Amino acid sequence: MFITPAFAQAAAAGNDTNSMLMSLLPFALIFVIMYFLILRPQQKKVKDHAEMVKNIRRGDTIVTSGGLVGKVTKVVDDEQVEFELAEGVRVRQLRSMISGVRTKGEPAKEKGDTKTEAKDDAAAK
Repeated sequence: MFITPAFAQAAAAGNDTNSMLMSLLPFALIFVIMYFLILRPQQKKVKDHAEMVKNIRRGDTIVTSGGLVGKVTKVVDDEQVEFELAEGVRVRQLRSMISGVRTKGEPAKEKGDTKTEAKDDAAAK
């Protein structure tokens, strides 16, 4: 009853900077978590893709983002490659639209090894 409104406001004003800092702390913490869980892995993925696309050579087997698979016949320039889908069918593709590359000596990735499956089938009989 004896406290004036001006005195009460003056007492609370000294505590504003500390409370403002504490209210912004969760937002800063969320940003740091987002950086390590989302932004940093995405940047690494983009860097790996750029490196993969840069190292495409003639004879590599590529997979486009549209799902086409072919063998590189010619590296046209820094932006395009020419690859062969079937015998006599050649297509030019932007490097940025390539989603996967297998080099000349790399075997195709399969679900299971066919030799191991054949041995298992023979053993079961």
